[in-house]
Amino acid sequence: MGPPKKKLSAGAIVAIVLGSLVVVGGLGYGVKAGLDGVTGSFPEAKHKLVVSQTVLDGEFTLVSDLSDTQGKEIEDTPDFTVKDATAAVGQYSAEDGSVLVLSGMYGQIKNPGTTRSSILKGAATDKGSTLVVKPRDFTPTGYDVTVSCQVTTSKDGLSTTTLPMCAWGDENTAAAIALVGAGETTADPKDIDLAGLAEKTVRIRAEIRKPIG
Repeated sequence: MGPPKKKLSAGAIVAIVLGSLVVVGGLGYGVKAGLDGVTGSFPEAKHKLVVSQTVLDGEFTLVSDLSDTQGKEIEDTPDFTVKDATAAVGQYSAEDGSVLVLSGMYGQIKNPGTTRSSILKGAATDKGSTLVVKPRDFTPTGYDVTVSCQVTTSKDGLSTTTLPMCAWGDENTAAAIALVGAGETTADPKDIDLAGLAEKTVRIRAEIRKPIG
């Protein structure tokens, strides 16, 4: 009989998730490349993301706003299809020990669907990560946005952690939500309720996506 599975700490989970999601976009790569004048090909900036104090109707409380630290890696990642991106990154926790990580940005996004796919691809190809449940698309009832969800596993020494996450992309916002429940770090990836996570993801999007101005 092998050794018992070890749960990763909340800090380790956050580090894994953030490390794999920095591919969300770049800080106005058009500006860096001298393309800032080509505004006609980008959608108008109408919405932004806020790292709120709570999400999911107060179930999760903000532990740390990482937008100005880890978020800079998102902003500095070159991306021809994203202009004037600003990071929105936060770590949340619930009373039962669950960990929720928001990793995203807002700006002008030329190809939202591609950006959404890129987020999940980055998570699946990060060092130590293995894609075990391929991305599936969901459009939860009552919402007009499609989210893609997948499950990866990440190794840390002798332990393996299950990491479910969903991502969305629209003309102004793109983000990933990774929610690891108290028992999900050691759960069978195939038992993860991705439809349920997709619904929580669109609820979070509705809470943190705000009109500009």
